Parts: sequence; C-alpha cells; structure tokens
Amino acid sequence: MFVDEAIITVKAGDGGNGCVAFRREKYVPRGGPSGGDGVKGGDVILKSSQQHNTLIHFRFNPEHKADRGRHGEGSKRTGRDGEDLVLRVPVGCVVEDTETGEKLFDFDRPDQMFLVARGGRGGRGIARFATSTHRAPREHEPGGEGEFRRLRLILKLLADVGLVGLPNIGKSSLLSRISAAQPKIADYPFTTLEPCLGVVRVGEEESYVVADIPGLIEGAHRGAGLGLDFLRHIERTRVILHLVDGSRLDPLGDIDMVNRELAEYAEALAGRRQIVVVN
Repeated sequence: MFVDEAIITVKAGDGGNGCVAFRREKYVPRGGPSGGDGVKGGDVILKSSQQHNTLIHFRFNPEHKADRGRHGEGSKRTGRDGEDLVLRVPVGCVVEDTETGEKLFDFDRPDQMFLVARGGRGGRGIARFATSTHRAPREHEPGGEGEFRRLRLILKLLADVGLVGLPNIGKSSLLSRISAAQPKIADYPFTTLEPCLGVVRVGEEESYVVADIPGLIEGAHRGAGLGLDFLRHIERTRVILHLVDGSRLDPLGDIDMVNRELAEYAEALAGRRQIVVVN
C-alpha cells in the first residue's frame, strides 16, 4: 500500500526532576543536602532512509514519544539522559508544522537528520541551592517539559523523469518495457492508481529513475480524477516525458490540456523540459 501523506504527533521527553534528599549516615545525624540533578529528556529526530519508500508506517502509528530523563537521586546522583527517539522517513519527505503551515525540512538525500522536538532540561537538585549561609535548603527544580509538535509528512518521490499523459495512454506499458518495474496494465482508464518507479539501466554503471503517475484529465489541478493526489511526485523531476496517443482526433489538443493542468498545479512544471513521445 502506497501512502504519501501522514499526520503525526511527536513529544520529546520531559526532563527529570531535581531531588530533595539529605545525607544520612550512622555517625552523621545532620548531613547536608545531597539531592542530585534530574537529567535531560530524549529528543525526537527524523532521519531519511532509503529503506522506506512510503509513509504507511506512520498512517497506523501516528503518536510518538521519546523517553523522559531520570529524576535526580540522593548522594548527588543524576542517572542517564532520556533516550532519543529516531523516526525514519523516506528520502523525498517534506515536513510541515500543521499549526503554522511552515515547511520545516526537506529530506532530499539519504541519512539526513532533523531535530524536530527537543527534550526538556533536567531540574536542579537541592544540593545546588546550598551555600555557606543557607546550609539546609528545601528548594529544587522540576524538569522542563519536552516539546510537542503536530506534523504533516508529505512524500514527493525523487525521480529523474516523470511520465505524464491522459489515462490509458500507455505510460505503464512503456515503463514496464524500459525498466524492471511491473505496474498493473489493462485496457481501461485509471489502471494506475498510485505512482510507480522504475530504474532504467544505461550500460553497466549508469541509470536513471522514471516515475509513472495516474493519468491526467481536465481539472486535475482542482482534484478531478486522481491527478491532484499525485502531481507532487513529478515536481522534482528534471524532465517530463509526455506520452501522446497519435491515433486520437486531436493529439495536439491533448498535449495542451495536460500542459495546462501541470501549469495550474505548479508554475515550475510549466517551464520544465519536455520530451513528447507519440504512441
């Protein structure tokens, strides 16, 4: 199942509380303050991975929380920081804040990391407040709260060539011939219901990636057909391969209609280099 958009919530770990404790030993009845500091909560980090090509793992698991930091303990002990939570996303994933709509990060290559929610600081223990004139303090600090965010993850496939055209025009057939991809092929419109990637080998060392998206109809930029859901996947392509059925009554009109839909969706696509292939 191909999922290219997901809403998730992330919560960094809270910091540990500072400890209220006094030294107690057999021959030291009035020992001084010994409460240690709490420690920092875990961060939430997004990391791009080539092992993922869909956001389906977030669709069914939308809530993510990092570990909290440990509280301080007696004898001025602090413990360890909360463990960071690393969430892996596909290369090509764009991260947006749902509250503001702000674009936070664009993962355009593997192994990039983005700290999306910072863990809360650890609180100071009672020992931190002791002075020469204030030997038995009662003050301590609670740990800071970890950041909370609601995020929209949007996957835009990374491909060199984008295949566009009307429905049932032969795009999937072409992709299956030039690559090892095996898209569904049939003689009815909208056989392709989700993007399909194929790697085209050029000799032994060179290759390029081709993306096949569902066919476009008039009004696709407004949501007609399936176009709006998948046009984002050709935004990053370097060239558009425009497949045309030469047996139709007005193939030039078909080209113009598809190009209008591309331009209405994103101005950058209007100026993208095109290769027209007549089928």
